[in-house]
Amino acid sequence: MKAADVIKLAKEKGCKMVDIKFTDLLGTWQHFTIPTSELSEDTFEEGLGFDGSSIRGWKGIQESDMLVKPDPSTALVDPFMDVPTLSLTCDIVHPDTHEPYNRDPRQVAKKAVEYLKSTGIADTCFVGPEAEFFLFDDIRYDQTANCGFYELDSEEAAWNSGSSVDGTKNLGYRPRHKEGYFPTIPMDATHNIRTEMCLELEKLGMVVERQHHEVSTAGQGEIDIRYDELLKMADKMMWFKYVIKNVARRHNKAATFMPKPIFGDNGCGMHTHLSLWKDGEPLFAGDKYAGLSQMGLWFIGGILKHARATCAFTNPTTNSYKRLVPGFEAPVKLAYSYKNRSAAIRIPNSGPNPKAKRIEFRTPDPMANVYLSFAALLMAGLDGIQNKIDPGEPMDKDIYGLPPQEAAKIPSVPGTLTEAVNSLGTDHDFLLKGDVFSQDLVDAWMSWKLENEITPMQARPVPYEFFLYFDM
Repeated sequence: MKAADVIKLAKEKGCKMVDIKFTDLLGTWQHFTIPTSELSEDTFEEGLGFDGSSIRGWKGIQESDMLVKPDPSTALVDPFMDVPTLSLTCDIVHPDTHEPYNRDPRQVAKKAVEYLKSTGIADTCFVGPEAEFFLFDDIRYDQTANCGFYELDSEEAAWNSGSSVDGTKNLGYRPRHKEGYFPTIPMDATHNIRTEMCLELEKLGMVVERQHHEVSTAGQGEIDIRYDELLKMADKMMWFKYVIKNVARRHNKAATFMPKPIFGDNGCGMHTHLSLWKDGEPLFAGDKYAGLSQMGLWFIGGILKHARATCAFTNPTTNSYKRLVPGFEAPVKLAYSYKNRSAAIRIPNSGPNPKAKRIEFRTPDPMANVYLSFAALLMAGLDGIQNKIDPGEPMDKDIYGLPPQEAAKIPSVPGTLTEAVNSLGTDHDFLLKGDVFSQDLVDAWMSWKLENEITPMQARPVPYEFFLYFDM
């Protein structure tokens, strides 16, 4: 749509307000709202001013003035506002030059797509993420000088088999740990809520492929939407998280995309499918291993080579590395394989159709800023193609069951966010190509993670430390 089309749409839908949405450095939607009367065609060219210094990870108060420029192609009616409201996803630019702000995640994704085209290798990167989530009925947490705790609950949690959430009765039918994949109702108590989420996603123009309960207890679910071009999919994933959280809230539940909120059960991943195309033709189908092309294998080589660095974006929280531990379904070994879900990269058995040939990177989780995560994976894969990086031999066996001596020979993902950030510090030149990621953004990302997440986490005792050490 053009600017005039957006204004016409707002009138047709009876919208009285326009919601201006953009993404902060960490990947959370921020917004402010204007009356529809304030929206004109000039708004799309001139932008709207705001204080950028108050946004997480952006520059200081001395460089606070920023502009949001709405993208007219993103216009949708927000399904959760009480007053009819048009929603616009925006880019961030400098007010004096209108140049893209280098810490705006959406601008990074746009530049990654432009860089892909400039290489001549391909003109399209398709991305298909599978984001998992939990639905809780109660969640509370705090940390003070003399106390630290979290407590969560779910109507279908395994730990409630001997009690009741509402204090009256217990009707059973609660998935046991690691057995939530995937019994029917009444065991699957969140089925109808996920269906409602699917319907809301479809109203927003997304193609929903399936929904189901996931492996963990306590309302873990997954909804898969049809793959799309990188930037469009990143925009869709912002809506996806927004829909899941707000539909959950309608039902007096809280949705979270935390990778590992429950001890002793599976966490939430965001398996990410990737493929390159040019002139409408797929480039990953060929006569090499698992039906891949040589380009597809080199793309895998780049992902594996830079995986420890890209984990700073694909698995960007301290909690991410509570999921990436042996013994659960999250792959921790940097290997690739056909059909094998124990490898970090899986080549799905997609049948004879060359258009379905793709790779699946299984390490990422849904805490990722999707704009930065997708862009980083594309840049790593392109580096593999440009430098013809050999991914080595595939690992066609259950990696989880390997003897320790053999498993030790396979590189692993970082064990902590500290390791991931340190890896990014020494391996990020591939991200700087084409000015896709700036050195300023990389530095800002590492500084934020160290100062606001890693160091504060290291400074706080956790309950299990008292169990281990208090009586020594």
